[in-house]
Amino acid sequence: MKPAEISALVKRFIQYKLTLAFAESCTAGMLPSGLVEAQGASSVLLGSIVTYHPEAKQKLLGVSKQTLEMYTAESQQVTNEMVMGLHKKIGADVCVAVTGLCAAGGSETEEKPAGTLFFTFLYQNRAEEHREVFQGDCLSVRQQAVDFVYRKLNELLDRFPPDQEKMTA
Repeated sequence: MKPAEISALVKRFIQYKLTLAFAESCTAGMLPSGLVEAQGASSVLLGSIVTYHPEAKQKLLGVSKQTLEMYTAESQQVTNEMVMGLHKKIGADVCVAVTGLCAAGGSETEEKPAGTLFFTFLYQNRAEEHREVFQGDCLSVRQQAVDFVYRKLNELLDRFPPDQEKMTA
């Protein structure tokens, strides 16, 4: 996503007086890194927790050991628990979690090839899940994931009810 589009996204969050937080695994800090280039990001972004290792997912976000063992660290179930833990820790209006396989190895299978990423968006007590398969090397997959999240955040704001109490004058 281009810098102007990221700036427009941040302005929309400001317009709606909404805050944002990320729980990241495979994107390893890329989500907030791109966002903070935009003016006003400090009033929108509450923070990001990078939990690359399963143990960090457990300790920092409360992902259960059973979920990790049953579904693997690269799964929708883990992403859902990551976003719930993030919301408990940071309490942003919009919370986003991402994990997955950027490269071969790990929990890769025929049904879950390299490039498979899982996303959960939590807002207004609703969770929205996404599973995407991106092509390319690890850096390319990570960048596609970041662009996907920013695009989905814009779509989420398109559906957001224009609540006058949340709008700025």
